Amino acid sequence: MHYRTDIEGLRALAVLLVIAYHYQFPGITGGFIGVDVFFVISGFVITQLLMRSMAQGTFSFADFYARRIRRLVPVFLLVSTASFLLISPYYLDDDYYVFSKSWLSSLVGVSNFYYFSELNQYFAPETQSLTLLHTWSLAVEEQFYLLWPLTLLLVWRCFRSWGGVRVFLFIVLLALLLSVYLAETAPKAAYYLLPARLFELLLGAGVALHASRLPVLQSWMAQIVATTGLVLIVATGLLLDNSDHFPGYNALWPTLGTALIIYAGLHQPGTWVARLLSLRWMVFLGGISYSLYLWHWPIVALLHYQLVELTWPIRLSMVAGVILLSWLSYRLVENPFRYTQWRLGKLLLLMVLAPAVLMWAVQVTIRLADDISFRIPEERRELYKIIEQNDDTDLYKACFKGPYYQFNTSAKCLFGVPAPQGEPNSILIGDSHAIALMGFVEELITGTDRSLLLVTQASTPFVLAEYAAAVFGDDSEKIDRSRALTEYLSKRPMTVFVSAYWDAYLASSTHHRSFVAAIGWLVEQGHDVIILEDVPKLPSSAHAHCLLKNMADCSIDIAPVRKRLANFERFKAEIRAGYPDVAWINPREVICDDARCQTVLNGIPLYRDADHLNNLGAREIARAYLQRFGNPLLERYSANP
Repeated sequence: MHYRTDIEGLRALAVLLVIAYHYQFPGITGGFIGVDVFFVISGFVITQLLMRSMAQGTFSFADFYARRIRRLVPVFLLVSTASFLLISPYYLDDDYYVFSKSWLSSLVGVSNFYYFSELNQYFAPETQSLTLLHTWSLAVEEQFYLLWPLTLLLVWRCFRSWGGVRVFLFIVLLALLLSVYLAETAPKAAYYLLPARLFELLLGAGVALHASRLPVLQSWMAQIVATTGLVLIVATGLLLDNSDHFPGYNALWPTLGTALIIYAGLHQPGTWVARLLSLRWMVFLGGISYSLYLWHWPIVALLHYQLVELTWPIRLSMVAGVILLSWLSYRLVENPFRYTQWRLGKLLLLMVLAPAVLMWAVQVTIRLADDISFRIPEERRELYKIIEQNDDTDLYKACFKGPYYQFNTSAKCLFGVPAPQGEPNSILIGDSHAIALMGFVEELITGTDRSLLLVTQASTPFVLAEYAAAVFGDDSEKIDRSRALTEYLSKRPMTVFVSAYWDAYLASSTHHRSFVAAIGWLVEQGHDVIILEDVPKLPSSAHAHCLLKNMADCSIDIAPVRKRLANFERFKAEIRAGYPDVAWINPREVICDDARCQTVLNGIPLYRDADHLNNLGAREIARAYLQRFGNPLLERYSANP
């Protein structure tokens, strides 16, 4: 084993791709593959280190893990602490709490599991503003480091034979097929968890394990192999984008390219690719690449959160800033700690256990605090409370988070005029977008003879019981809700307000058919059907806090809004053609014109996240709607005496 400057250059290439992608440099649409280049390099380097110590009989688990802690943890503690101080004046309730949880999970090497779980929730946080999101890849490597030394030790003798080579290639192929399968069937799990990334680490490990068994390349062949490897890396960095399945087979090209460059350099270090990667500035950036990777993301995450546009001057300033920070942290923290002689017990105590306790204390403090708005300037606290403390899913919790089958029909979920014998003449059904419009509907039914029952549930739009399995799969709770509502609505005619996150569902032909069938059935049952159209989806949840961020213009471009409405407009046209008596109420008419859609109305922020109104915002839209168009319900129903 010897020091290879071309591998340092590969590290530089990897981190530059990642930075260019996250800083939105034009054309680098697949720069996220830099992480996969790192995985191959890690597999190669770690396996070489393990093989050397095992061959010399000096391998020690305690020494190996102590070296990993000294290498990875000190700079992480520095960057994460600085990030906490940086975001504290800006991040709000849940965003602040999410950071504290991710901080702890990153320290103990499970942030990939944390983000996989957190981002699969219905009200998932905005990924671009997750300050430590990039640590998921470090967690994947750390989990590999946990498993690989023992595995390698157990099969050490097998890897010395050609039989071992064949077995190893078979394992890599199985790992690749698993990655392809997971990328197709469980893309979030594939992206964040080790199983789908294992083949990448094993590719690097394989080059290290079988270096003496691989053919020695002649100079001309090494040039071809190295060039092919570099082309594969650069091409995927330029041609892939975040809409492609990944990792899977798309991750094979940059990782295979990395393995080819490492292989070519084993015996022919003079290829033009190796010379390019060994340029002094590339080696410098490769040397500080770990610090670069850690520092580059928290800054851009905060800018995303504050809705700051990444202009060229900002991009270039960030690049210069993170290089300087990374060099300083490398010189003052990373390198000095890397060569300390602290043993594993002391490292675990001082660098893992003690910081973990402190981070846990911060997390608990944030969670237990009923109101942390004291961090927000006093003149903006009322805006904060409108956004953060008017969540309909909390205000009407009994009507949203209760049983799926025996949904709540008590007075807690009855609105408008009193319902005779507890039997309302109206009902609002749908998912979280339906309950987010409850303030809007309440304003409309005020002054009418409507008594309204609210029945909503997350991700559970109304479909007939016979369609539920096709729409919801094996989710028995959502199927129960469909069955219960079908039974309830078959008893007597009512006014039925129907709402849903139309954009999210109607791209599916199954959902389209089931929604058309549900509206048709409601009409056939004698119900007076009123469909509530949805409000525009914002570019990010951070736009809901626009006023808190002192933005001069809180409006959004209408062009993406119209594009997302295409499927809904087809659905609307089909319903109008088949069921002309169905009524439509469109809140967008109040907040959108031909060019822009407003996220603030009369000084009141309307949203609480990227696609849900807050309760006061919904009511403000309703008041503006009534003033502009009158009350469409008074044309259909009697006024409340």
